[in-house]
Amino acid sequence: MRRARSSNGISRRTLLVGGGLGAGLVIAWGLWPRSYQPNLRVAPGETMFNAFLKIARDGRVIVAVPQAELGQGVYTSLPQILADELGADWRTVSVEPAPIHPLYANQLMAENTLGSGLPSTFQGIGRWAAREYATRSVLMLTGGSSSIRAFEPRMREAGAAARALLSMAAAERWDAEWERLDTAKGFVVNGNERIAFGEVAEAAAGFELPANLPIRGGIENRLLGQAVPRIDLPSKVDGTAQFAGDVRLPEMVFASVMAGPIGDSRLLRVDRAMAEKVPGVLRIFEHERWTGAVATNWWAADKAVRALWPVFRTHGTIAETPAIHARMTAALGNEVGSRFYSRGDMDAAFAGGGAIEARYSAGAAPNAPLETLTATARWTGTRLEVWAPTQAPGLARAAAARAGGIGAGQVTIYPMLIGGGYGRKLETAAIEQAVHMAKEMKRPVQLVWSRAEETIQDSFRPPAAAVIRAQVAQGGLIAGWHVRIAAPATNAQAIGRLRGETGETEAEAAAVDGAVPPYAVPAVAVDHLPLETGLRTGIWRSGAHSYTAFFTESFVDELARMAGIEPLSYRMGMLTENPRLARVLSTAAALAGWDGGGKGSHMGLAAHSAFGSHAALVLEVNVGEDQRIRVSRAVCAVDCGRVVNPDIVKQLVEGGIVYGIAGATGTRINFKSGLPTVRSLRGMGLQRLADSPEVTVEIIESQEEPGGVTELAVPVVAPAIANAIFAATGQRLRSIPLAIGSA
Repeated sequence: MRRARSSNGISRRTLLVGGGLGAGLVIAWGLWPRSYQPNLRVAPGETMFNAFLKIARDGRVIVAVPQAELGQGVYTSLPQILADELGADWRTVSVEPAPIHPLYANQLMAENTLGSGLPSTFQGIGRWAAREYATRSVLMLTGGSSSIRAFEPRMREAGAAARALLSMAAAERWDAEWERLDTAKGFVVNGNERIAFGEVAEAAAGFELPANLPIRGGIENRLLGQAVPRIDLPSKVDGTAQFAGDVRLPEMVFASVMAGPIGDSRLLRVDRAMAEKVPGVLRIFEHERWTGAVATNWWAADKAVRALWPVFRTHGTIAETPAIHARMTAALGNEVGSRFYSRGDMDAAFAGGGAIEARYSAGAAPNAPLETLTATARWTGTRLEVWAPTQAPGLARAAAARAGGIGAGQVTIYPMLIGGGYGRKLETAAIEQAVHMAKEMKRPVQLVWSRAEETIQDSFRPPAAAVIRAQVAQGGLIAGWHVRIAAPATNAQAIGRLRGETGETEAEAAAVDGAVPPYAVPAVAVDHLPLETGLRTGIWRSGAHSYTAFFTESFVDELARMAGIEPLSYRMGMLTENPRLARVLSTAAALAGWDGGGKGSHMGLAAHSAFGSHAALVLEVNVGEDQRIRVSRAVCAVDCGRVVNPDIVKQLVEGGIVYGIAGATGTRINFKSGLPTVRSLRGMGLQRLADSPEVTVEIIESQEEPGGVTELAVPVVAPAIANAIFAATGQRLRSIPLAIGSA
C-alpha cells in the first residue's frame, strides 16, 4: 500500500473538493480543480479529509456545510448525503458552517440566477463564466432552492473519498485488498472484522486516492431516502440554538436605527435633546441615510430612536401605489419589450385573429421574517468580527469591510442560524450600520431592527403585471401563447446592493422566470418590460415564479372553462411532453378527490415546474361572512427527483403552502410618500394556526437528479385559490393578494 506525498497525490494536505462530475460509478479525480487549498480549522484529535469532512479520534464525523440554515433543513440534508456515502453512524454526525472559501461557491445559483448581474466583461460567455466568477468571487450563496442540486455531487464525492482512504488504512492492518472492504455505521468492515473510523482516521489521511473512486452501491446500511432526525431540531426546541440576537459579548451595548422613506432619502435633522433624555442612552448617531441610538439595552435604544423624530428628504422617484400602477400600465402599452423565450411561429399561430386576452397583476409582497435584520460587530484593533444571519457570507464580509474602511482579510464573519427570510438575509444594511457604530463606540454593538424598520426597509417582492394573449385551436387547446410582463429588474437591483453599486433597470431573464407554460403549446413568446417603481425590491421566496405561475395557471383555467372542458382534463391533454408534471397533477387530483371544479365546488388546482422539480396542488376554499378567503384543505403532490430526507421534503412543501397562502390572501401592501401602509405583522393579515388548512403531501418516487423543494410549493398556491374562488363564486380574481370583490 503506497502513501502519497507527491504534489500529484491527494492526501490530508492536498485533497481539494471544488466540484466534480456528479453521480456515477466512478469519479475521475484528475478533472477536479487543484488551485485551492481547504481552510477548515482542525481541533486537537480531528483529521481533515477534504474541504467538507473531518473525522475525530472519538469517532465524530464533522461535516462543513457551505449553505445557510434558514429552517429548510440544510444542516441535515447535506450531511446526510455525505454520511451515506461514507457509511457513517448518523448519531455521530455533527455540522459546522463552512468558512468563506472559493471551494464553497454556489456555482449552480450563479449559473441559473446571477447571469444578469455579472460584470459586462462576462456577459455572453455563458455558464462557464458564471461558474468561474462565482468561484473567484467566493459567491457562497443560499437561495433559489439550489442547496441539494449544487452540493449533492460534492458531498457524495467527499464521503466516497474518505471511505476509500479509511478502507486503505484498515486494509493495511488486515493485509487485505481495500476495494473489497465496506463501511457501515461508523466502521470499516471486513467480514466479521471491523475498525472504527476514529481508530484509523489519522493514518487514512496519508494514503493516496485512486484515479477512479468507486461510488457506494447496494441498499443496505444506507441513509439516503431515510427520515433521519434533524440535527438542528433539538436545540431549537429546547431554546439552546444560537441566533444572531442571542450573541452576548463582554461590554456589549445595544442599538436601534431608523432610515428614511423608500428611495434616495437623506437625513436632514433630528431632535437629539428628547432622545438623550431616555434612561440608558449612551450615544446618538446621525448618518447621511439613517439615524440610530446606542444604549445599555435595546428597548432604551429603540425608544430613543423614536424620540429623535428624524426628518428625511427623498430625492428622485418616490414610491406611491397609484404611480406604480400607472407605470405598469404604461409599460404594458409599450410595444417594445425584451424577448427572453421564443419557440414556434408566432405570426402563423395568431394569423387567424380572435385571440383571447387577459391582464393579471401582483402587488408588492413583504418578506416579513420573524427575525428582523440583526448584526453584532466587535473591533479588536484593526480586526473586525461580525455575527450575523447571512445567506451570502462572502458578500457580508465585503460589505463589513467597506463599512469599516478595511480589507476583507481583516474581517471575520460568524454565520448564525437564520430565523427565516428566504432572500431577505442576503441584505447587508444592518451589518454595515453595526460596524459603523461599533467602530465609533470602541466596544461591541448589537443592532436589531424594529419590526416597523424591517417592514419599511424591506426588499419587497416586486409588483408585476402581465398581459397574456392566447390563440385557441379547434378543440379548445392552445396553439399560441404570448405573455408580456412589466416588472422591475429585481435581480440586478439586489445584486447591485450586495456589491455596493446601483443596480441596472434593463430587462432581465430573472424577472420572467417560470413564465414559459409547461404545456405543449406550439408557439410561445415571453417578453419582459422593465420599469422603475421607486421600491427597493429583492429576492422573495420562489422569486418571479410566485407571480408568473399565478398568471399562467389562472389564464389556463380561464381558457379551459371557455372551451367547456374540465380544468384537470384540459391540462392533462397538453402535458404530453411533461410526463412528470402530468403524474403529480393526476396524483394530487386523485388524493384530493377532485370533483371537476364545477360551479359551487370550492375546489381549485394548479401545477408548475420549477427548480428542477414539479408540483401540483388541489385545495378547497371557504369564503366567510367577512368575505375573507380561507383555505380548509390542501393536497400537494411533488416530484423532486431523488429524495434525501422525505420528512424534510414534506416540511418544506407544507411550509411553502402556508407561506403561499399568506402571500395570496394577506393584506395588500400599498405605498404612500415612500412608506408602506402596513408596518406590523398584525396588519399584514396573516393566517393564524387555527386558520391553517389540513395539508397532505405526496412524494413521487423518482431516480431523476435531485430538484429544489424549499420554494417549490409557493407558486401553485395563489392560482389554485383563485381558481377555487371562481368555482365557488363565479368571480375571476386576477390580482394578488386575492380579495373578494376585486378583479
